[in-house]
Amino acid sequence: MDNKALYNISYGVFMLATKHEGKVNGCITNTCMQVANGPTRVAIACINANYTCELIKKSGIFALSLLDETCDFDTIRHFGMQSGRDVDKFAPGGSFDINTLPADVNQIPYLKEHACSVLSCRVLDSKDLGSHTLFIAEIVDAVLLNDKKPLTYADYQNRVKPRPAAKKEDASDRKIVGWKCRICGYVYEGSELPDDYTCPICKHPKEDFEPVYG
Repeated sequence: MDNKALYNISYGVFMLATKHEGKVNGCITNTCMQVANGPTRVAIACINANYTCELIKKSGIFALSLLDETCDFDTIRHFGMQSGRDVDKFAPGGSFDINTLPADVNQIPYLKEHACSVLSCRVLDSKDLGSHTLFIAEIVDAVLLNDKKPLTYADYQNRVKPRPAAKKEDASDRKIVGWKCRICGYVYEGSELPDDYTCPICKHPKEDFEPVYG
């Protein structure tokens, strides 16, 4: 299967945040859609391995920052390519200091810069899909932050995500000992990378890996 074919499905790109018992975390997701009116409800999907997913299951609330066209790769990398189990993404004094970010009606931080809207939601139901959990949620508040265009997944793929490095000299006489994700830097050890492999850190596919020579 050619994963690039999936890039043509129209998505937005979002920063999904939640809090539970004093713990706050956020991640990047590209799956959100409105599924009902009166009251307005949305569906989002979150990777089960993500710390954010774990916290949403406990808290039942989340804030969704709808990223706009000004969003840069550093923001995507910060929230999408490291785990909240290892780092505090909202650490005081950091790039996204919880003390300087605005908070929604549930006191969950959201992005005012690089986001055109924020939705505050309460989970009504969920479904385990194996790799992800699908959350059905009611929107309890929504704020328009600016009039910039939302960042689409296609725009992320074509403009924001780093492009492959230029090919270097012929490496036919060197042995491949691993594969490095050019998005987050994770290294897979081994000469052959499976066709269906995805990075365990940032979830990017085989196409975003480059060989490491010994």
